[in-house]
Amino acid sequence: MLGSAFVSSVLYHAHPQLGIQRSFPSLFQRGNIRTRVDSPWGVRSRGRSLASRFFESENRAFCSMMSQGNTSEVKDWRGLTEEEWKARLTPKQFEVARKGGTERPFTGEYWDNKKPGVYRCVCCGTPLFSSETKFDSGTGWPSYWAPLSKDVVQERLDLSHGMMRTEVLCATCDAHLGHVFPDGPMPTGKRYCMNSYSLTFEPK
Repeated sequence: MLGSAFVSSVLYHAHPQLGIQRSFPSLFQRGNIRTRVDSPWGVRSRGRSLASRFFESENRAFCSMMSQGNTSEVKDWRGLTEEEWKARLTPKQFEVARKGGTERPFTGEYWDNKKPGVYRCVCCGTPLFSSETKFDSGTGWPSYWAPLSKDVVQERLDLSHGMMRTEVLCATCDAHLGHVFPDGPMPTGKRYCMNSYSLTFEPK
């Protein structure tokens, strides 16, 4: 529990049980609560729990993470300490979004996601990208030719690993999202190459 944000886990070990769970989300849509179902290979939440760490390493069940969507109590996202971020994120989310890591290609949750919806920052929930600008770059990372607006992301020079790249960060909380390259499709000619661990997906 951190402020008003919390996470509950509903665990299942069979596909029929997973099907039953999928009928539950409508019960939670009346309040400011989001529900999601994740496989053990990609548990996502705003809280780090024993359940999330267990299901990242064990392929034995399904996990439904239900997190409160209200983050209005956080007034200054940049003011959160490293320990506070660790409490809100899973270890892999923290490694990528707060420490500038990169997930391996073709392993992230969203690289091949074709569902309509909005991609939000995993740290602060800011809407960043739309499925309407997502395209198959063949790189194994979710790629977009534009953010939702120029104000939701910021860019800075990245000279790490002996390369010159342009890093993309969330403009609200400075989360590391990925990099942008000048080899994308029109109309922008840009490829925003993002990490799935830095994002959450809100389907339409």
